[in-house]
Amino acid sequence: MKIEWKITTFDELSNEELYAILKLRQQVFVVEQQCAYQDCDGRDRDAHHLVGWYNRGKQPKPIACLRILYPEKEDHLPVIGRVVTHPDFRGKGLGREIMTRCLRYITTHYPDSAVILSAQQYLNRFYESFGFRAVSEVYEEDGIPHIKMLRNAEQ
Repeated sequence: MKIEWKITTFDELSNEELYAILKLRQQVFVVEQQCAYQDCDGRDRDAHHLVGWYNRGKQPKPIACLRILYPEKEDHLPVIGRVVTHPDFRGKGLGREIMTRCLRYITTHYPDSAVILSAQQYLNRFYESFGFRAVSEVYEEDGIPHIKMLRNAEQ
């Protein structure tokens, strides 16, 4: 399977790429998880978007993506969010690959910074495997149990 990994700013995304990313996020977060929430929250413009593009057929499609919000914009720490894998491509290690690439990128650009994310509770162990630890009690976000997690800089 040929995947092209790209990290871009919002302004570097084409209209087609942005549409495809938003479509995937809606497919998983809104439809599959049956969670009505405001995905377009105004933060995408200030983020970098790491996307795995599957290049089969006429139009590449995103099969895994996330966004990184920077310390200047969020909590004085880099924030990882909107982590998603296309349902047809789960179980192939893409979640692990995108997180590894993301953390490598953040470590390169912010080597002395911790990283924070808000994880769906059922993914707690997945994120722990990358050195994240829970720093909050479980809380509801859009009807789904979440937990805030932190990864120290020395990871």
